[in-house]
Amino acid sequence: MNEILLCKYGEIVLKGANRKYFEDTLIRELRFRASTFGKFRVTRAQSTAVIEATEPGADMEGLFGAMRRLFGIAAVGRAVAAEKNMESILATAAAYLPQFLSDKKTFKVEAKRADKTFPLTSPEIAAEVGGAVLAACPHLRVNVRAPEVTVQVEVRENAAYIHAGQFRGAGGLPVGTNGKGLLLLSGGIDSPVAGYMMAKRGVKLEAIYFESMPYTSEQAREKVLDLAAKVARYAGSMDVHVVSLTDIQEKLMQNCEEEYFTLLLRRYMMEIANRVAEKSGCEALITGESLGQVASQTMQALGVTNALARYPVFRPAIGMDKEEIIALARKIDTFDISILPYEDCCTVFTPRHPKTRPVLARVEEEEKKLPFDALCEAAMASERVFHIRAKF
Repeated sequence: MNEILLCKYGEIVLKGANRKYFEDTLIRELRFRASTFGKFRVTRAQSTAVIEATEPGADMEGLFGAMRRLFGIAAVGRAVAAEKNMESILATAAAYLPQFLSDKKTFKVEAKRADKTFPLTSPEIAAEVGGAVLAACPHLRVNVRAPEVTVQVEVRENAAYIHAGQFRGAGGLPVGTNGKGLLLLSGGIDSPVAGYMMAKRGVKLEAIYFESMPYTSEQAREKVLDLAAKVARYAGSMDVHVVSLTDIQEKLMQNCEEEYFTLLLRRYMMEIANRVAEKSGCEALITGESLGQVASQTMQALGVTNALARYPVFRPAIGMDKEEIIALARKIDTFDISILPYEDCCTVFTPRHPKTRPVLARVEEEEKKLPFDALCEAAMASERVFHIRAKF
């Protein structure tokens, strides 16, 4: 029997008149991802995409993992299809389900009769399938309150689908349905999480990384590109713009008061990010800042940085504590890369006593000591773009 995948839609079912746009975007991305694992047919009905292989050798296991990382999908189940009669449903259940139940002790069956013309009710279907499972797996017992496995039978328009439970999908909205944003990607824990969170809300990502060679290393850059690749498994392929801040940082050190170094540097970052966003068609900037986490992330410091932003600045982690951010980093598999001991530009020339409650007018006075626009233009001239291809 041929195994299929059932991919249940998430919140796009609530989109009303706009639903077709969201659904079409989701199915287009789903088909693209499926094509990297072999040849598959994708059909859709009743808020579910059904994926079936059309040739031998298709990588169903790999596709299953990729579908669980697809934003817009709430649940994914491996299933088989049976003809819409009880004889076929019972025979298929008895043949397919034991592989998932051999090491389990308890189960229950839930049935959903989406096709109301089917002659049995949902409870009747569940009872008969439960009997077939017990006959095939006599070591099991029924537990309707806390089963180890919930077998599901879905009688739909074209077939009856049988599976041993569903797995949570990534949820959210299909990437690309809510515009494009530029992620300020460092080598730390927070910014990859911020990118993931905004991609989950349908934002297509590009990224910018600021380096300070020779104070930062090639390994630091590779670390950031590896982080981008991890995020791309969810968010899709993206461009990473790498810009050098070495000259700016050296001039700040030589000409400005030390306690303002970080604030001034972040204002340069914001302006350069504005310019990259404009050039690449982004409509927002995204950062991993969390309120009060470090000196440059106090409310006053963020206000000093925001003063230069020409786009909305999304900070999805702003109200999260470090443990919450780390938990998400582990979930998306970026944490172990983020903690590799390679420096980033924000650790270069760090002031001993940074300003935590800066006044914008005083920061602007310090900024006037240097030719702001000329330094930004010179930094933009150093830009290199790395294309990160998503490996689902």
